[in-house]
Amino acid sequence: MSIEIVRKWYPNALTSIDTVNRLLDTIEKYLGLKPNQLMHADSMCCDDVNAIQYPPRALEMLGPFHLGGLDGFPFAGIAGMNAFAHHVPEDGAVIIFYAPHIGITKDGTIGEIHRFGQSNNSACCGAAKGALGKLINNQIIEGDIRSLDFQMNTIEQIFLHEKQRILNAANPIFEATEVMYEAIDKRIEVLVKETHYPCKYVLLAGAIFINGDKDMGSFCQYKKFDCLNLETGDRRSLMKEYYE
Repeated sequence: MSIEIVRKWYPNALTSIDTVNRLLDTIEKYLGLKPNQLMHADSMCCDDVNAIQYPPRALEMLGPFHLGGLDGFPFAGIAGMNAFAHHVPEDGAVIIFYAPHIGITKDGTIGEIHRFGQSNNSACCGAAKGALGKLINNQIIEGDIRSLDFQMNTIEQIFLHEKQRILNAANPIFEATEVMYEAIDKRIEVLVKETHYPCKYVLLAGAIFINGDKDMGSFCQYKKFDCLNLETGDRRSLMKEYYE
């Protein structure tokens, strides 16, 4: 089965359909909020495969407002987050899902997928693999971020700052994706702190989004599911409840 192949790399992965079902069920059970009360933003890669494999039930929520660019980094920044924050229902909540993505083929190869209409596998995430290639070949220059390729250059700098960790890993593209998740998570936390939301709850769901071959579908492994109560300042993890 496809899920067994994926779980060799991501032991707690679920299909993206099951992921969204659990997410919405957990929110309704513990916060009493239905999907149409949730203003949803995602920070995912703009790769077309993510649009093709987007979980349909996620569209029961309002949105999504897209914060992400290449490999899911929230390039929309503070302006995007502020714009999105003003769209939330007054009796609802904000949910922000963020994840870098990575491909896994039917034979278990990581960093690739077989896309529709193509005879050979291609890179996934292509931006991450491209940046990794430049890292391996010592082609990334510290601080070199150009307006013509701002997003790619930003990913290159993120990888450069964790060069030894990535290159010394058993699987560099797997490790690079972990590094990317940490960079996205850190930036999302800063953006949330700097944004005013006219609602009681902000939910943060951080994950690795896993693309399968064209006939496999997509999968997801959560790394964080936190609920911020803006009225009390309390923060709690819902990961235990999510996996019940």
